[in-house]
Amino acid sequence: MSSKTARHNAIQAITTYKPEAAPLNFADTRPTDIFGCNVFNDRVMRERLPKSVYRSLRKTIEFGQRMDPSIADTVAAVMKDWAIEKGATHFTHIFYPLTGQTAEKHDSFLMPDGSGGVIAEFSGSMLIRGEPDASSFPSGGLRSTFEARGYTAWDVTSPAYIMENPNGTFLCIPTMFLSWTGVALDKKTPLLRSSQALNREAKRVLRLFGQETELPVVAYAGLEQEYFAIDHNFNFARPDIQIAGRTLFGARPAKGQEFSDQYFGVIPQRVLSYMMEVERELYKLGVPVRCRHNEVAPSQYEIAPLYEVSNLAVDHNHIIMSTLRNVAKRYGLKCLLHEKPFAGVNGSGKHVNYSIGNADLGSLFDPGETPHANAKFLVFCAAMIRGVHKFGGLLRATVASASNDHRLGANEAPPAIMSIFLGDMLTEVFEAFRAGRIDDAANGKKRGALNIGVDTLPPLPADPGDRNRTSPVAFTGNRFEFRALGSSQSAAGSITALNVIMTDSLGFAADWLEKEMGEGRSFTEALESFISHVIEEHSAVIFNGDGYSEIWHKEAVRRGLPNLRTAPEALPVLVSPEVVEVYEKAGVLNKSELRARQDIYVEQYCKTVRTEANLIIRMARTIIFPAAMRYQGELASTAASMRSLGLEAKTITLEEVTEQLRQMQAAIAALENVVAEADALGVGLDAARHYCSEVLPHMARVRKHADMLETRVADDLWALPNYQEILFGK
Repeated sequence: MSSKTARHNAIQAITTYKPEAAPLNFADTRPTDIFGCNVFNDRVMRERLPKSVYRSLRKTIEFGQRMDPSIADTVAAVMKDWAIEKGATHFTHIFYPLTGQTAEKHDSFLMPDGSGGVIAEFSGSMLIRGEPDASSFPSGGLRSTFEARGYTAWDVTSPAYIMENPNGTFLCIPTMFLSWTGVALDKKTPLLRSSQALNREAKRVLRLFGQETELPVVAYAGLEQEYFAIDHNFNFARPDIQIAGRTLFGARPAKGQEFSDQYFGVIPQRVLSYMMEVERELYKLGVPVRCRHNEVAPSQYEIAPLYEVSNLAVDHNHIIMSTLRNVAKRYGLKCLLHEKPFAGVNGSGKHVNYSIGNADLGSLFDPGETPHANAKFLVFCAAMIRGVHKFGGLLRATVASASNDHRLGANEAPPAIMSIFLGDMLTEVFEAFRAGRIDDAANGKKRGALNIGVDTLPPLPADPGDRNRTSPVAFTGNRFEFRALGSSQSAAGSITALNVIMTDSLGFAADWLEKEMGEGRSFTEALESFISHVIEEHSAVIFNGDGYSEIWHKEAVRRGLPNLRTAPEALPVLVSPEVVEVYEKAGVLNKSELRARQDIYVEQYCKTVRTEANLIIRMARTIIFPAAMRYQGELASTAASMRSLGLEAKTITLEEVTEQLRQMQAAIAALENVVAEADALGVGLDAARHYCSEVLPHMARVRKHADMLETRVADDLWALPNYQEILFGK
């Protein structure tokens, strides 16, 4: 099928679309009845496990105690019976390798019984540990290619669940993924290690306040997932969307997002049906999705769950991403998680709402009614300020990728400069400490009331400050919102980094307070000294203004804040001495593990840009160039016919098309040359820098001429579906 035919077929399919999925009946099967029905959760364990086994397992899950290996066989037998009752024939250890994707290998419960039949078998050892072939997963040199052994280790804190398929079900067991020597080859292992480190240092600080808690102090996360949903026919009519996940060509439509009429607008019926089924599937898996809405760009949407323990939130986000992709097919849609699928409209992020605490303490980032009176909050908030200032480059590195580079720094996402927004109230409190005006801090603002001006409505509680959508790390009432993560990325790396920098800062706080009190100062004096020190040393990272403005970029340079605009600039931070030291001190990753991650992410960057460059060359030559040549021929033929009739022939459009074709050919040739130069450099940092500084600009030049041709070539000759059709055709 030609690209031109594919485009027309895609448009025709949209106009005659009928959903494949049957309508859902929410009245007969209520969401409250199915929530968590496919999860081996606390209710199932309490009902099915022997009481002694259940109590032992709960101690591990709730209090972080080492699991008693003697209970593994009992848990496995009960889990197997529960899964088989739900139709499962296979089980899989779910893990997140350093590709950033979800990985799984399915094994059958059924084993020959020696008499011509089968029995269902699933032992404790099979539950606790799996052994997938690890040779094809990226390791960054942590092992040789021929060393294939890798282990999955059961994460008891994240519940197993049943995944449904039209032809059956299978049991999913969340796991870590390690080499046979114990080296972390995944995203989950460092996250769990960082959680332990955070708990240790947070409890040190809490003990100084005279506060004890049996529960671990944990990180909580709420992950807002943005995505695009387009008709799936366009996916097959656009090789760039199909292969790269984004459009490498495309002129701006006459209307984009400039009217601001998409955001929170009425959700299109077809998309709403899709969203409802996504939510229904997620309810079964115990994912507490709460919010859905139109995002800013046309065909862009958001789904957001409630806050959960960060490890579970990451697992659930991977489930959300796979569910969004899978369910979309039943509605004739394609879910795009790329950070920048379309030029000229907003890209997609995944905001990480981060806090720490537990059920006993609540959020330790909650300032209460009067922040100045909540000394504990001020210490934990100051720790965050210190951490972001010292390790802003690390946070930037955790979101570095070829796809996210298209989004960061534009007026749709926070800049690459890591700063903190506190709001006027908290800023005044901390500034008073720095200036030694503690009495002024004690007279800080209280939470007020918002007068609506409508007599029938009571005054509404008002927050002491506004939100700042241009800040990478913004305080939003009782948590910090990290807004730089890309929509396709796993949140595990960024949350791990946040845990590590909080661990370091809380350890510093405990050391400071203990030292001050050891020298005879009161606890209050020690607190004032610590907070004053942090603000004196680290207030440069606090910025409450417009992060998009050029003034801020100049001011950030003056303050000494790094502006790592691209992934090749940011990724080396992962192996900087200060990052290696803080990760090793926390027991999260060693130097070799960090070096491996840098090498893997650099290689992924190189391969991504190289794939896109080759795709641009092929599409330009086989799709765009022929269409423009045909139109050029039509124009030339028309002009010749007019002249043969003695009529004056204006050839302005012909000259424009001819010139753009000539320049596009030259740009393609230049692109091929710089790609060849990159090939000679391999896939290391030098190659990544070359791809960034040379290949990407040459790709943009090819696109510039191709997009200009799209606005000149007759529509019936243009083969690629355009932005108007893709973004507004549903």
